[in-house]
Amino acid sequence: MLNDLLIPVLVLGGMGLIFGAGLAIASKVFEVKKDERIPLVRAALPGANCGGCGYPGCDALAEAIVKGDAPANACPVGGPSTAVEVGEIMGESVGNTDPQIACVHCNGDCEHAPTRADYYGIKNCREAMIASGGPKECRFGCMGMGSCVEACQFGALTMGDKGLPIVDPDACTACGKCIAACPKNLINLIPYDQVIHVDCRSTAKGKIVRTACTCGCIGCKACTKVCETGAITVTDNLAHINYDLCTQCGACVEKCPTGAVVKEDRIVKINS
Repeated sequence: MLNDLLIPVLVLGGMGLIFGAGLAIASKVFEVKKDERIPLVRAALPGANCGGCGYPGCDALAEAIVKGDAPANACPVGGPSTAVEVGEIMGESVGNTDPQIACVHCNGDCEHAPTRADYYGIKNCREAMIASGGPKECRFGCMGMGSCVEACQFGALTMGDKGLPIVDPDACTACGKCIAACPKNLINLIPYDQVIHVDCRSTAKGKIVRTACTCGCIGCKACTKVCETGAITVTDNLAHINYDLCTQCGACVEKCPTGAVVKEDRIVKINS
């Protein structure tokens, strides 16, 4: 009777030892070695997992950097200090990493841009676009639904009293989430120290712009005539600034007849 119980136990135990040894050997033979730099790069990243780098989180970015698929300064949240630290781990020279900030290129608030219809649908910019481009008279301007504000994970965007999103320079990490959320492409990243920009995206002709917004760009080229460095040009009825050439002298701001070219009233503080 004892043998009837003991023999199966010994057989099963022996098979377990054999299979266990086999698995241990297989794990060593087929082991996928992980680059030891990956956890080091991951530790250097801020851990926001915002996706601003284009990868689904900091773990994915760390692997991409080590594999060479992403540069050492790919993290917009970490900024220059993180880029330098990651560069040291990778043995790379990061070079100059200028901080950036999100900029909403529209001044068409409730005082300057009239509405042509009342909107009662879902409070979402993409949903509002379905209703014939939104409720604003200007088909290029901000609809004020706040989709960009909802997309920001860092509280850097808030809706102002006049129905336009406002960027907090101290909170913005330039992750790009608000850019992806805006269906009218009104938001982009500009140099952090750039306080002069064109806050209009309308490519309509001047007469049409005037009926839709009192502060829109009418493509008059007055700004181009006073810019001594050639930093501002007009294409498709809209002024554009080359930030590499702009000295921020403010001549274009003073000359613009509609106020489409603006200068922010803020003190620039660069944190390395």
